[in-house]
Amino acid sequence: MESVLSRYENQITILSDYLEEFPETDEPVWILGRQHHLNTDKSKLLLDISARLWFTYRRKFSPIGGTGPSSDAGWGCMLRCGQMMLAQALICRHLGRDWQWEKHKKQPEEYHRILRCFLDRKDCCYSIHQMAQMGVGEGKSIGEWFGPNTVAQVLKKLALFDEWNSLAVYVSMDNTVVIEDIKKMCWSPPQSSSAAHGSAHLHRSALGRNKNTAGFCTGWKPLLLIIPLRLGINHINPVYIDAFKECFKMPQSLGALGGKPNNAYYFIGFLGNELIYLDPHTTQSFVDSEENGMVDDQSFHCQQAPHRMKIMNLDPSVALGFFCKEECDFDNWCSLVQKEILKQQSLRMFELVQKHPPHWPPFIPPTKPEVTTTGAELIESTDKLFELEEEFEILSV
Repeated sequence: MESVLSRYENQITILSDYLEEFPETDEPVWILGRQHHLNTDKSKLLLDISARLWFTYRRKFSPIGGTGPSSDAGWGCMLRCGQMMLAQALICRHLGRDWQWEKHKKQPEEYHRILRCFLDRKDCCYSIHQMAQMGVGEGKSIGEWFGPNTVAQVLKKLALFDEWNSLAVYVSMDNTVVIEDIKKMCWSPPQSSSAAHGSAHLHRSALGRNKNTAGFCTGWKPLLLIIPLRLGINHINPVYIDAFKECFKMPQSLGALGGKPNNAYYFIGFLGNELIYLDPHTTQSFVDSEENGMVDDQSFHCQQAPHRMKIMNLDPSVALGFFCKEECDFDNWCSLVQKEILKQQSLRMFELVQKHPPHWPPFIPPTKPEVTTTGAELIESTDKLFELEEEFEILSV
């Protein structure tokens, strides 16, 4: 254990040098709805970035599916980015957007409970095991790269088994967000406790870690809104850049999933025309929770200088994320979208409509399926589990 920790410590940049790579500029830095100024509050920017949960490739975890891979290095980057976006939503839900992490400082139980949701164990509800196996139902073999839309669909399904966080996950289709459908979903009556007994066997132990001990409650379910988009054909269309950057300014922002050829990143903000992102392409050893339920969290926070890339180098296939804890947060988001995103008369990044389009199938709020398998067991040969397609779903070659 000491050798693992020492290897990780060697990767950490001294915090005083953390922001040396940022240019001297009066332009503001935007991080998930918060504005920072490099010339006056570098320390606040440092704390804000390092507070984000950072999920990377891991090795030496239990084989996925019992006989599958024990590391996601080389194929799990988009899954890790999806975990980071979801983790930010859970932080906002339980601890608030302005919660800060400090090294070696005692954190509330809710923080450790959030972290346990993502540990690389089959009984953790958003583990790499659960995400990879749920992806089989989306047409992705275990060990195959995911795109942002696939990750969004997987998170939407897994959230149905997570009673503690009780999120409503809405993934837009056809670049359109329907207000009526979201309000119908977020105000849906809770499932009866009897439904839990018919839950998928694959997820039963994961659910055991996330029971809502206070019981079911009525009211607005906190909303995780994911909007998969294609902002161009082979390259991002410059007409979308201003609207894309505006999304990082919104207080509901969870950033964006995307990347460039063969690499997925979690974008958390921007400076000028450069995007700031957390990079999952570091392989660390598996970390488990301790007997008291606490988690050694040093390797789950990026304490290195954040990466940046020119926004025009972004692959056009992305997914925006937003979190609305209360209905008033969603109403405010709708107002901001109308003002900042839809002001563009042509080539809008996405549409926001009040009513469900009549030519669409009826909207039915998702419910926990009464099944005993995700479909992972139905693959005919394990040889198919680890074939990597030449094409990365989100990225043009």
